[in-house]
Amino acid sequence: MTEQVTGALTGIRVLDLSRVLAGPWCGQLLADLGAEVIKVERPGTGDDTRGWGPPFLADAAGTPTRESAYYLCANRGKRSLAVDLADPQGQALVRDLAARSDVVIENFKVGGLARYGLDYDSLAATSPGIVYCSITGFGQDGPYASRPGYDVLIQAMGGLMSLTGQPEGSPGAEPMKTGVAVADLFTGVYASTAILAALRHRDRTGEGQYIDMALLDVQVSMLANQASNYLVGETVPRRAGNAHPNIVPYQVFATADGHMVLAVGNDGQFRRFCDVAGLAGYADDPAFATNTARVAHRGELVPVIAERLARGATAEWVSALQAAGVPCGPINTMDAVFADPQVRHRGMQVRVPHEAGGHVDLVRCPIRMSATPPRTAAAPPQLGEHTRAVLADELGLDDAAIARLVEAGIVQG
Repeated sequence: MTEQVTGALTGIRVLDLSRVLAGPWCGQLLADLGAEVIKVERPGTGDDTRGWGPPFLADAAGTPTRESAYYLCANRGKRSLAVDLADPQGQALVRDLAARSDVVIENFKVGGLARYGLDYDSLAATSPGIVYCSITGFGQDGPYASRPGYDVLIQAMGGLMSLTGQPEGSPGAEPMKTGVAVADLFTGVYASTAILAALRHRDRTGEGQYIDMALLDVQVSMLANQASNYLVGETVPRRAGNAHPNIVPYQVFATADGHMVLAVGNDGQFRRFCDVAGLAGYADDPAFATNTARVAHRGELVPVIAERLARGATAEWVSALQAAGVPCGPINTMDAVFADPQVRHRGMQVRVPHEAGGHVDLVRCPIRMSATPPRTAAAPPQLGEHTRAVLADELGLDDAAIARLVEAGIVQG
């Protein structure tokens, strides 16, 4: 595989045994940064998310392929090795690859890889420098360790759903999950950070280590200010819709033709908002002049702002308020996001060649680095697309040996 020589992680090999989202998201970020990531998948089916469609990528003739959009979101820049881990020969192949790798990522159930000789203790016995990251719903120990963990379950148990949705008593009020799987995604990012820290430790000491990442731990951690509000104030936070617990006004407001977000972060911005909105005197009123006062008098202030913003169109308010330095913006649908001039300027949509579809549009890695920028995205691989190359280049198997493995159903490619 051709690598970008300037990648920050060039020379690091990652064996990605994970599937679905948290683990693959971690592996994708490492691939973006220049690591060689080999995605190990089951022959025949591959990563579960390959079938999570529609939509599916269409080929040049417009015919849907087997590549789901969900799978495409988390697997760019990797190579796919399809191998049967239930077969002893398949296990041996993966163990050999692990011995030639720097990092292993897996999200099997607790202890699930031990029977294959692919757990941390087994691999570290011969490769003490290996960095091994396990991702599970609840961690490797504790009363819930054996339970499966799914993002929506973690959002519920980890407190996020109790904070998300309309306030109790409002129309449609019920706890809500977020629109994307944030517990999975945050776990992937935290896992990649932990892996980089472990690699730095290995650079200094030669010692690898085991990383235990739990979705529930991450979800509790990312409660951030809401958790701190509870721990410091000893008051259980409640759902507040689109309002902010600590800042006013900082929420969604209806306009004459839709909705907008107003995000007033300090008292100077509030004064400028009042000037533009024609709410003279509110910035000088002791009940509203400071953020602390505005939080205390939220119920009086928000209806006044709502009534005023409902008189004008979103674009008119956004234009006038942005000109005055008041943070605000429209609520973009997905088409508007990718048509936004700033998003387009930053190149967040990239088109890359794809073996099945001619090309595929992907989201660009958001990291910008001056000396070692993330490499240009390579399309997520088809199932087993690189099986033969990996076995030949990395393990030295010849064509005949690979053909025997394919014929026996141990590998696919």
